[in-house]
Amino acid sequence: MCGIADALELIGERWSLLVLRELALGATRFNDIRHNTGAPRETLTARLRALEDAGVIARRQYSAHPPRDEYLLTGAGQALVPVLRSLRKWGEQYATPLLRDQRQPPLAASGRPAWKEPAIAVVTSDRPSAPARL
Repeated sequence: MCGIADALELIGERWSLLVLRELALGATRFNDIRHNTGAPRETLTARLRALEDAGVIARRQYSAHPPRDEYLLTGAGQALVPVLRSLRKWGEQYATPLLRDQRQPPLAASGRPAWKEPAIAVVTSDRPSAPARL
């Protein structure tokens, strides 16, 4: 078998990778992950379960009333942080310029393209965390 194919079977779906990115950056709660990724609720629930079943993340209850869980990277998940970092660097170097060239830029008042870089917001929780540097 091929290790790349096996890895993609477990984590190779778009929403799974974005969930892992968020956990690595310190967002551990469902609503924070959902907000930061834009994933539909049902899709996010399914991806979190699949990643937990695969041993890449672990679920831990942080509130009993009402019952609330947070998600954390396991050792296997933490081992993916350098992979995510490399994927981000590759994306910035190759994918972003290619996709930017294929999109129609918005026009400024001058009639010229007006590219705006997206703002990246990191949601912090009420407990200290040590987000990774992606």
